[in-house]
Amino acid sequence: MEFKEAIAHLFTLLYLILLLRIALSWFPRVDWYKQPFKFINDVAEPILAPFRRIIPPIAGIDFSPIAAFFVLQIIYSLILNIL
Repeated sequence: MEFKEAIAHLFTLLYLILLLRIALSWFPRVDWYKQPFKFINDVAEPILAPFRRIIPPIAGIDFSPIAAFFVLQIIYSLILNIL
């Protein structure tokens, strides 16, 4: 496997984990302290938390994942251009 492919797979995995975290946030009874939810939360929260501090919820809707996806895409593009 080429290094660029590995980077692409890593970012795809991050996107999927973030999407799962976003989808699961709509279910109030998810126990974030049990597996596999703990793993999803442990991976996604360090990515989403800085954006949540900057972008407050508007009408109860959290728009920070949109910014996180945007920044991750920029980072991904920069890494591929460097390689």
